[in-house]
Formats: sequence, C-alpha cells, structure tokens
Amino acid sequence: MAAARPSGSWSGALCRLLLLTLAILIFASDACKNVTLYVPSKLDAEKLIGRVNLKECFTAANLIHSSDPDFQILEDGSVYTTNTIRLSSEKRSFTILLSNTENQEKKKIFVFLEHQTKVLKKRQTKETVLRRAKRRWAPIPCSMLENSLGPFPLFLQQVQSDTAQNYTIYYSIRGPGVDQEPRNLFYVERDTGNLYCTRSVDREQYESFEIIAFATTPDGYTPELPLPLIIKIEDENDNYPIFTEETYTFTIFENCRVGTTVGQVCATDKDEPDTMHTRLKYSIIGQVPPSPTLFSMHPTTGVITTTSSQLDRELIDKYQLKIKVQDMDGQYFGLQTTSTCIINIDDVNDNLPTFTRTSYVTSVEENTVDMEILRVTVEDKDLVNTANWRANYTILKGNENGNFKIVTDAKTNEGILCVVKPLNYEEKQQVILQIGVVNEAPFSREASSRSAMSTATVTVNVQDQDEGPECNPPIQTIRMNENAAVGTTSNGYKAYDPDTRSSSGIRYKKLTDPTGWVTVDENTGSIKVFRSLDREAETIRNGIYNITVLASDQAGRTCTGTLGIILQDVNDNGPFIPKKTVIICKPTMSSAEIVAVDPDEPINGPPFDFSLESSTSDVQRMWRLNEINDTAARLSYQNDPAFGSYVVPITVRDRLGMSSVTSLDVILCDCITENDCTHRADPRVGGGGVQLGKWAILAILLGIALLFCILFTLVCGASGISKQPKVIPDDLAQQNLIVSNTEAPGDDKVYSANGFTTQTVGASAQGVCGTIGSGVKNGGQETIEMVKGGHQTLESCRGAGHHHTLDSCRGGHTEMDNCRYTYSEWHSFTQPRLGEKVYLCNQDENHKHAQDYVLTYNYEGRGSLAGSVGCCSERQEEDGLEFLDNLEPKFRTLAEACMKR
Repeated sequence: MAAARPSGSWSGALCRLLLLTLAILIFASDACKNVTLYVPSKLDAEKLIGRVNLKECFTAANLIHSSDPDFQILEDGSVYTTNTIRLSSEKRSFTILLSNTENQEKKKIFVFLEHQTKVLKKRQTKETVLRRAKRRWAPIPCSMLENSLGPFPLFLQQVQSDTAQNYTIYYSIRGPGVDQEPRNLFYVERDTGNLYCTRSVDREQYESFEIIAFATTPDGYTPELPLPLIIKIEDENDNYPIFTEETYTFTIFENCRVGTTVGQVCATDKDEPDTMHTRLKYSIIGQVPPSPTLFSMHPTTGVITTTSSQLDRELIDKYQLKIKVQDMDGQYFGLQTTSTCIINIDDVNDNLPTFTRTSYVTSVEENTVDMEILRVTVEDKDLVNTANWRANYTILKGNENGNFKIVTDAKTNEGILCVVKPLNYEEKQQVILQIGVVNEAPFSREASSRSAMSTATVTVNVQDQDEGPECNPPIQTIRMNENAAVGTTSNGYKAYDPDTRSSSGIRYKKLTDPTGWVTVDENTGSIKVFRSLDREAETIRNGIYNITVLASDQAGRTCTGTLGIILQDVNDNGPFIPKKTVIICKPTMSSAEIVAVDPDEPINGPPFDFSLESSTSDVQRMWRLNEINDTAARLSYQNDPAFGSYVVPITVRDRLGMSSVTSLDVILCDCITENDCTHRADPRVGGGGVQLGKWAILAILLGIALLFCILFTLVCGASGISKQPKVIPDDLAQQNLIVSNTEAPGDDKVYSANGFTTQTVGASAQGVCGTIGSGVKNGGQETIEMVKGGHQTLESCRGAGHHHTLDSCRGGHTEMDNCRYTYSEWHSFTQPRLGEKVYLCNQDENHKHAQDYVLTYNYEGRGSLAGSVGCCSERQEEDGLEFLDNLEPKFRTLAEACMKR
C-alpha cells in the first residue's frame, strides 16, 4: 500500500498536467492575434487611443466587453479611456472579450499598451544588431492621431534603404507638410531615416499627407527611386454635432391622429463620416408643459411624431421641446448638442358656437321696416376671427311670412335681428322665432348625441301704432250694366281704419278716370255714372273699366286703391261685315265668302242670319246668299252679270234679332287672283275705280316727262334741217356719181317693205326723226325722208359741196318734205308687223330660232358707212347700180377701166 501511493500521486500529477495542457490549448485556440497600441505616458479620460480589428477576430460577435474598466471598446473597435490614466510602467495590458450569445461562442484579444519613448529606443537598438533580409525601401503604412498631445517631435516611422549596407545614405523628404503648406510639419533625420511630426494636426483640415522620400549618397548619387509615403490622420471625436437651426418651429392641427408627423430636425458632424464619431442619435430631453408627454422623436432620422390624439388647442396652443443630438451612437461619452423645437397647435372647428341665453324677448312697432330689434351673442372656444369662430345665424321657425332676417356682425360675431317686412298689429300681436347658429367652417368632429347646432327662442311683441286708412285689398271690383243711365249710383271703393275696422271718417277722391265716365262721392266712396258706359269702347280691356281712388283720414294719412268696374254686356250692337269690298274673279270664281262680327258678348252674338236687303228686284235676280256657318255666308252671282262694280246691301241679325245693314262693293273682274284686278277705265270693269299707288303715279309722271323730251328733240332737229338751203347742182353730168368725203366706199340703197321705205347711207345713226331710220351724214347733218306706197326712184340732183338728200316720191311725184309722217304713224305701222316677225323667229320644229329670221352679224367697227340690215328688210333691187350703164362720155373710160379690173 505504501508503494502504491507514489504511483497514485504520480498519476494524479500527470492528470493535472494534462488538464493544464488542455486548458492552455483551449485558451490558445480561443485567443486572437495580440494588439499593441503605442500611447503617451498620460491618457485623458474619454480619449481615443487606437482601433482594434474586431471583425478579423470574431465576425459573429454581438457582445463586447473589456477586462479593464478604464477602457471601453465600441462596435467599430475604437478603444476609449473612461478615466485619466498614467502609465507607471512602460507596459499595460487588458483583454477584449468577444462573445456570441446565441451559440455561446467566445473569443479574446490581448491589447498591450507601450510607451512611445521605450518603443523608439528598442527600434534603434535592434537596428544596430539585426540584419533584414527583405527589401526595406517600400511604402510603409503610417498614421497619426489628430490633436495628438505629443511629446513632440512625435516619431512616426523609419525610412530605410537596403543600399545603406554598401553606401552612406542620406534621407530627405518633400511635399505637403514639409516644403508645402502646412510647412515644417514633418521632418526626417538625414542619417537614420526616422520620420517625425512636430505638432498636432486637425483631421477636419488635413485628412492625409502624401510626401516623397529620397535616398541619396553624399556625392549626390540616387541609388533608389523616390518613395511616396502616405500619412493618414486618424480621426478623433473632437467636433460636436450641430443642429441645422437654433430653433425649430412646426405647426400641427389639434385632435390629429397618433403617429402624425410633426416635423424633422437635422444635425451635422464634421468628424470622419461613417464612423462612430458621426453616428448621431436624436432624443427629446424636455417638454414644456411637461405633461402629458405627447411627442416622440425617431433616434436616427430626427422625425417628431405625436404619441397621443388629445392635442387640444383650447387648452394648450403651443408646446416647447428641448431636443438633443449625440454622436458615438448616443453613448454617454459621446459629444452632444441641444436645441429648441416649438410646436404650434393649429385650430380646427371642434367647438360649436352656443348662445349665451336660451331665450330672448324684444318688441317692435307695427309697420316698421329695416330696423334692428335685437342682438344675440354666442360663445365659441375656437380661434377668434377665423372661419372656425365666425358665426352664421339662421331663423329656423316663425318667419314664414318673411318679416325678419338675421345677419352677423363681422366685428363682434353677434347676430343682428332685423325687421324687413312690416308687421300688422291687427293681424298678429306676437311672433315667436326659433334661431340657430353654426360656424362658417363645417364641424370637424363626427356626429354624436350632441346636436350640431345651438338654438334659442326669440319672442317679438308687436306694438300697436295709430296708422292711417288701409286699402285692402288694393283692387276691388263692382258690376254695372253698360247701358246704365246717367246718374246711376253704385258702391265704390271701401277703405277702413285698421284699428277700428270701420270706414267712418274716411274721405275718397278720384285720382284717375280715363274717359271721365263716373264720379266718386267724397264721404262714402260710391260712384255715379256721369257719361254713358260703353263696354265696346277702345279704352276697355276684357270688359273692365279701372279707376284709381285715394282714401284719406282726418290726420291726412292716405292710401290708394283701384276700383275695377265690370261692365256687363247688353245687346246694343248689331253684327256687321268689316270687309266692305269684295272682289270676284269671274273666270275662276263664282262666289265670295263674307264674314260678320259682333262686338257684344257671345251670348248676344252668333249665330247670325244673312239676307239681301234691297227694294229692287235686280239685286235678288243677280245675287244669292248661302250660309256657311254661324258667322259666315257665301255670296254668289247668277244670270251671268257683266264685268263691273255692284253695290249689294246685306242685312245681318244676331241671335236676339239685333241687326245692321252693310253695303258691300262687289267687283266682278276679269282676273285670275284678286291682286290682278286693278282700277282701270275698261268696259269690262264697268267703270269701277281701282286706286293707284304712289309708285305707280310716279312711274306715269316719269313716262310723260320722257315723252316730252323725245318730242322736244324731234322739234329741235326738224327746225335745224328746215334752215338748210336746198341747192340744185347745175352740172348734170355729175348726177351719175355719188360724191363722198369718206375714205371707205359707201352705198346708196333703197329698200322697201310693204310700202315703207328706209334708206341707209353711211353709218347707222339716229336721224332727225329719232329712231325712224338710218341717217345720211352730209356735211355734218343727217336727214331722212319716208314715203308710203308707190314706186320709188332715185333722182340725181345737182348739189354743191357734200349735201345729199334722199327724196321719197309718191306716184312718181317728187316731194322734198322732211319727216312727213310723225312718230305715232310710224309706230302704228311697224309695231304689229315687227311683232309678227318676232313671233315667227321661234317656229321651227326644235323650237330654235329660224335661220332666215334671226341672223348673227359681227360688229363692223365704229364709223362704218355700211348701213344696218335687219331681219325685217326686203330687197327690191339686186345692186341698185343701174345708173352706171348711162354714164357721160367723159366718165365712160374710167368705168371701162374699173370693169376690166
């Protein structure tokens, strides 16, 4: 047993050794890479001393803890001091514990703090001993903390070249912070390559520096290329977050729903973005009034929302919030800033106007108009002088006759009750009104048991007034026969005293009487017939005759009324025929319709009885009457009377035997319609007269004037010709030649048609006798002569100059008279023949113009000597040049030459 003990103790020691080894292995497997931070000997509280890459060690960590309470670790690995620390020894360490609460996994990071002086000494000692195998002339990451406290110069890093083993190397730097702004911030030791910073740097001003390092030998040889070095300035939480506004002001309606957005605040931080230094958190730290709490703020966005729907402007119309923004995601050591937010509560119509009293009493005199009789007041808790406060009054009951109206006083919001239509004490002594009030804006709250309108009762007492006579109704009527005798009296217009309802003491006066038919009694108002009444007079409308009466009392107060006298019809007018002239177109008509009218009422009117009224038998023999209906009859002729005008008396009787005789002027006319029958002296019309209109008379006068002008022209022309001396040429040898002063050849031809001869010499021109024929232009004069019948010859006469005459002969006897026959004879002779010729112009089978009557001629030009040949001319001679056969000897040679040609 004693020997066994050592063996058991050895095995126990072995087990303990194994457990310790296992613990060490487990601990080593849970530990991450150690981190060394170089810090000054004194660390202030809440100071960033460095960063640790937590994600590299444990990505899924959701819980971070420091083994040393003097240090705090943030989510991004930033290490902050919680208290002021002095490093008594050159090293201090603590552990960062990382764990995942879901799977209970844990990791550790050992952090060592070293004093910068010790580190620098160790580096210098090691450089003298160690030999580096790798190339050292390469960019080395370098950083420094902004606002560093030193000590300065602060060592940053060492720049070395491998060529220093073979050469003496001098180090130098250039760039921003060296020889550029900010100058002299960095320098390097020429012999060692140690890089230093001379003072603190603000990252918000310079985020990084890029300098160039050079390695040269004493003789200026450069064995290495220039080396760029980037010095990054690590951010320190040295900037407070700042709100964009000193005071925020928002407005929100009262009674809004929970979660309604009030507004949003915003703050900025100049520190490095996307770090804990700029991760801001907003919060409300105070409210005035303090309770109840009605608002909340989103910590990340700064949006303010409501947490209650009990905002009531009538209780509190403004809230003041004190808000805070803090960086470091709201950690207690983060920098913070506060601001003020004012929230104004806007009004909604959530309070009804209410009357201050439920009933009112007032009074007004009767017959008063446009007068204020009462003012009512209301209370409304909503905002004054807004649509939610302004009142609208209305009369709900009691104003059926429209005597009152109520309006709002814009300044005081009172209701003003006015009388707009006069009241009558005799009809009603008291009026009870129910009035209501609402706001201009609709009520915002939902319908509830509470009425949406406040009401009140107004009692209006009507006071009696000593008033004048009353003309009521304003229009009164009486009935009288139209044949009432002069002096007949009847009741007139009656006015009365509204207080006594009596007509005593009231005087009457007639104001208007269109025809002066009646008089009005001053005391009683009765009327008396002054002239005969006539229902059928022009001034009567619908059988009523109106007069106006003025009624007055002893105090001189008056009223005006209208008295309508209804004239009852009597049968005092016989029926008559208004159309006195009847036209019967005999070729198309055998009768005419006649209509009678009666001015009396229908009861004294049709049916009518028509009869012929004449003492002679001719009327009965020539005319006959047949009734068509109650008011019309047909008048027809018989025994074929001649055209003319006849007087036919007709008697018309109404149903009561009242009759009248109307003498009709009946015209039998040769016409198609009545309008064709005009007044003219024609045997067929029998001397009946038809009146001419003013335009017809004017046309006749113009025609007469035109005829006188034509006759005057003819007379003047004939007198001018008669003054020309007739000269007979002595040289008979020249009688066979036509003397002409024209350049174009002319012809003298005689045409005869039914004994009527016309000579056309020269151009077609109007002669002395007007349009009788063609003139001969001789020395500026034109003459024409006409003959009837007989043989016509052309006699050559001796003439002097160029005067030619055309002699017309009857039975071979030569006559020298000009214009022997007048225009009327020529017109009577030619008119029927021309008519026959024109009628024949449209007689071929296709109803086209006959070729031998209608001929087309071209215009030959002005001044042609050729005569105009019409369709009515008949040629009797082929050429009319037979006189060339008997020329004198001295002209024969010329004629032979012309004929050969």
